[in-house]
Amino acid sequence: MKKQINLFAEHFNVTTCGRGPATREDVEHIQLDAVETKAKAIAQAILLRAHMWPAAFACEAEVRLARKLLKGQKFDVAIANDIESVVVAAECAGYEHTLSDLHEYWPGLHDQNLAWVKLRRPYYQWMIRRFAAQAGAAMTVSQTIAQRYQDEFGVTCSVVHNATPKHELEPQPVSEPIRVVHSGGAQPNRRPEVMMRAVARSAAPITMDMYLTGQGTDYAQSLHALADELGDRVRILPPKPYDELIAALNQYDVGIHILPATNTNNTLALPNKLFDYVQARLALVVGPTPDMQMRVEEHRVGVVSEGFDEDAVVRALDSLTPEAVRGWKANAHQAAEVMNSEYEMPVLERAVEQLLGAARG
Repeated sequence: MKKQINLFAEHFNVTTCGRGPATREDVEHIQLDAVETKAKAIAQAILLRAHMWPAAFACEAEVRLARKLLKGQKFDVAIANDIESVVVAAECAGYEHTLSDLHEYWPGLHDQNLAWVKLRRPYYQWMIRRFAAQAGAAMTVSQTIAQRYQDEFGVTCSVVHNATPKHELEPQPVSEPIRVVHSGGAQPNRRPEVMMRAVARSAAPITMDMYLTGQGTDYAQSLHALADELGDRVRILPPKPYDELIAALNQYDVGIHILPATNTNNTLALPNKLFDYVQARLALVVGPTPDMQMRVEEHRVGVVSEGFDEDAVVRALDSLTPEAVRGWKANAHQAAEVMNSEYEMPVLERAVEQLLGAARG
């Protein structure tokens, strides 16, 4: 969202509405501090079970507050930054002048959870058909996800990858031992323990640091305990602020992201980590997630494991040699010229220009 704000604030009067403070002083910001009450949450769960989607949607606290704060305001174009906000944006600009930025594949967000599948997936499917399908334009973060929206809902999405801003960095000399890094969240459905155990088992001369968010949970504490058990080759460190992250990653040799196919959204993912690692001029080790595999192989920036299990990751890590890593880092330096957010922004600009043309026509 910050990248979009910075892009359009240079040429348009931009108003933002969302959680947290304003990202720029020259942008009007309407802050949402909605609190979901327990009673509303219970009421929504009952309505979801009854498939009463419009009534369940009326329980969304942030939607209610945003509608109240934006009432009476009109805009030439509105960008909805997730599925719930499409209707709010449309009320301010009209559906034909609204861009639905879907990001993820919403019906597969947590479909490893049977309760979520029963309650939430039909709800998101309803929102896509009811709101997103009416928007004048839509976009998502990968071609694979865009194809699913087209095939299942008839929604045509432009693709704007969740790319990292371009950084003017150089690949650093390969360390001895080779320094592997992972940045991400301590989330059970991502199974970071697989990477940890694989690094500890690998025959290659490697170590791994993990910058993990969400370290206050019981699951995160279990990862700390595992790191202690595995010895000096694996460390868990506090997360870096994003404006410091790429420079910190640049001091490493290899970025690793093994994202198991625990849900549909993971299977279709093209995470920003891939772009972070390329901008940091790192070699990559990734799992066989289709969109990640395609880009790693296209730009020849690393190795793709044969599977998501520990043995497959060990085999991928065993292929790391100083010579191979040096070559992949050099290729990442070249790939960084196109794998960045600035390279992606013209797609977004064209979408907004088309909506502006419709608004002024």
